Amino acid sequence: MIRTEGLTEVTDADFAEVVLGADRPVLVEFTADWCPPCRQIAPVLAAVAAEEADRLGVVQVDVDANPLTTARYGVLSMPTLTVFRAGEPVWSVVGARSQRRLLEELAEVL
Repeated sequence: MIRTEGLTEVTDADFAEVVLGADRPVLVEFTADWCPPCRQIAPVLAAVAAEEADRLGVVQVDVDANPLTTARYGVLSMPTLTVFRAGEPVWSVVGARSQRRLLEELAEVL
């Protein structure tokens, strides 16, 4: 698992509590350790997590270790980034992107 410093790793067991039950929007990165674009976006996600800490949670789900959550949300490509608000997915994209572009895209759902 690519562990991005400052990000929480969420599992099938605690996804509902940590993500769906959160009191603020949560950006979930569905990732895998064999995924080069996942490694590419890791520092971007760490920076976004630090910059938006008061408005947005940022967590990771290892797709190989957590097949139930991965299947439940139809994740087929990595990295898939999905924002959950009030227990529902409200925005999703696939692929690495720059910090500036990600923040611009997130502005629509925050």
